[in-house]
Amino acid sequence: MSGKTVTRADLCEAVYQKVGLSRTESASLVELVLKEITDCLERGETVKLSSFGSFVVRKKGQRIGRNPKTGKEVPISPRRVMVFKPSAILKQRINGHNVADEVERA
Repeated sequence: MSGKTVTRADLCEAVYQKVGLSRTESASLVELVLKEITDCLERGETVKLSSFGSFVVRKKGQRIGRNPKTGKEVPISPRRVMVFKPSAILKQRINGHNVADEVERA
């Protein structure tokens, strides 16, 4: 299940091929979208992309962890973490179910 890793360059190329913008404009558009998502997450906002999923920032409090090598307990400081929650539509698509087929059957 080791598929290809999609990079920024791949995204820029896809925009270039499908939208018809120049390569420079495509790269700028991709960077602008990624920057907006990053800025929103940095402010602690949830980013919800319909039919794709949500990026959520959660706060984790301080807790005690354990060094696996020594077994010694060490404090883990409070921090914020980002979590991605895929939409039901995305989950169906990655599992090979076509959403359009589901609608036709209903």
